[in-house]
Amino acid sequence: MSPIKDLKLIYNALNEENIFHEGDTVTGKLVFTLEKDTKVKSVGVKVKGRAHVHWSEGSGDRRRSYTANREYFNVKQKFVEKTSDGTELSEGDHCYKFSLKIPEGNTPSSFKGFHGHIAYTLEARISRSWKMPTVEKTELKFASRTLFMPCQSPVSGSVDKGGVQMTATADKQICSPGDTLSVTAKICNSSSKKMKPKFNLMQTVTYRARASAKRSFASQCKVVGETMSANSQETATCELRVPPDAIYTINNCEIISVDYSIKVYLDIKFAIDPEVVLPLVIGPAKFASKGFDGTMGPYATGPIGAPSNSDFPPPSFPMGSYSVPGGPSAPPQPGQAFGAYPAGAFGAPGYSQFPPPSFPAGPYPAPTAPGAYGYPAPDPSQPNNQWQQQAPPYGYPTAPFPPLSVQPQAPAEETPPAYQSLFPPPK
Repeated sequence: MSPIKDLKLIYNALNEENIFHEGDTVTGKLVFTLEKDTKVKSVGVKVKGRAHVHWSEGSGDRRRSYTANREYFNVKQKFVEKTSDGTELSEGDHCYKFSLKIPEGNTPSSFKGFHGHIAYTLEARISRSWKMPTVEKTELKFASRTLFMPCQSPVSGSVDKGGVQMTATADKQICSPGDTLSVTAKICNSSSKKMKPKFNLMQTVTYRARASAKRSFASQCKVVGETMSANSQETATCELRVPPDAIYTINNCEIISVDYSIKVYLDIKFAIDPEVVLPLVIGPAKFASKGFDGTMGPYATGPIGAPSNSDFPPPSFPMGSYSVPGGPSAPPQPGQAFGAYPAGAFGAPGYSQFPPPSFPAGPYPAPTAPGAYGYPAPDPSQPNNQWQQQAPPYGYPTAPFPPLSVQPQAPAEETPPAYQSLFPPPK
């Protein structure tokens, strides 16, 4: 019999939802009772995050199994370090307080599916020589802060097929578990068939391993409208409720992704159903209600394996707004000072990195009197003097030299030298 009794792992919740995020610290205590003095090799607590997928395809000799794993972090804290002889703990109650910080980074949310899971666990372990370790585990609910979130706005799509035109619109494309979506479909049935509009909130889970993928589909909420007669027009509206236990969208895991969409289609007998698919993102309520434009974290995440904005430090120069006098669409005026210069593209030098010009920005008066540049005024009777001087644009001076009035001439004919001048006779 093991002398270790009443092993409990207790952690402190950080919020009402009992959800942890990147950068949070898991605190709590490990409590157990020893019925007698006991030698232990080590006592410790750890928090870890790991993703795992597995599925099989085919049968017999052609059966293939696919497995993939990803570990995101493994943070440990030891109360009794591992030694060769072990450390003796006295009989009675023992209590150890722990504090484990979850690393910052792009870590996916918790997930549990048929072919895989993304799990975050808090584990306590007491090891003894020649004995099975005593382990206590508890699962933590984790939500990613770096989930990509589109701008909160209505989303729509349309289809034109077989004499049927339909435009579907959802009032928002970001929501949280328990929210209600309003979906409208404007249908023009120019065919001779009856049809029935249907609305379906779909979840698509994709598992990936060894360049292979397996997908599963599940309906979260479905609403069927009234039958629509032939050669008619109708506007159908429905309310789709997101299940309160719906998991968040996952788009930052290499081996598991979870996507949502609203499928609006017309059920027509003996025909291919026209359909419109509207994208949807499900995330925590505090982010969905704000309608984030970008991500829930400070920087957007890029594709798997590609650098994202979060991989680069913020710019060292100020990113404040810069306005152009006269409005954002007004063209620059001659001699107009701009003050600060607008910043260029991220990573490229902007005008704000260069000092302002040491010379005045204008305007420059243009001399117009004859001989103003120290040259005589051109004779207008000259045939080649067809280009007249005009007022310079934007207040800049005219060219310092007037146009040439030299007539082009044919090259003069040269007489070849005499033979005797090149080869004189011998004396």
